Amino acid sequence: MTMPEIVSREEWLATRREFLVREKEFTRARDALNAERRALPMVRVEQDYVFERPGERASLLDLFDGRRQLIVHHVMWLGDRGEACPSCTYHMNELPALDHLHRNDTTLVLVSRGPVEQIEAYRRRMGWPFPWYSSLGSDFNYDYHVTLDERVTPMLINYRTREEYEAAVGPQADLGSELPGVSVFLRDGDAVFHTYSAYARGIETLMFSLNYLDLTPLGRNPV
Repeated sequence: MTMPEIVSREEWLATRREFLVREKEFTRARDALNAERRALPMVRVEQDYVFERPGERASLLDLFDGRRQLIVHHVMWLGDRGEACPSCTYHMNELPALDHLHRNDTTLVLVSRGPVEQIEAYRRRMGWPFPWYSSLGSDFNYDYHVTLDERVTPMLINYRTREEYEAAVGPQADLGSELPGVSVFLRDGDAVFHTYSAYARGIETLMFSLNYLDLTPLGRNPV
């Protein structure tokens, strides 16, 4: 591991001021990107999806819980192990209390394509208070491309077809069948619209510890 150069306080301050200029440029670019994201067009959701958790069956509209915005964390479910994948578990452990989202007219829920009983058992085991629904039996995961099965719907991996994906990263013998992701919906009365989805590194900015580690000289994987 290469350690940072040792300099005087004066040299450090001069370098830090130079880097602050780049940080401010990045912040302005990020603000502009966020504004573009909010201005993206949206698609009306016509499908009648059914979600379940113990004692409850819900539609996509029900998941809003009366609020105008809905964020769905697509939690990757490992059916052979009866639990969420380690990276999704790590991510969910970092979710904040939802009060602030609620005060901003936004609901956040977890959704996985797994059996209700297994999901609830894992939620209790992890001590998570967040609402977590099963989408098993509906096309929700397929339509939002977090379950990959070309027998059900054409494959898109982070907005790329299998051919585009393999052209970029090389031939893949097994792409897996489940992916993590985030999808965002907006409600206008009883009409629901899909506004945004992100996958892969597109969701890592939501993982707070990574952002903290990015501030450190050793970074995310010190060895």
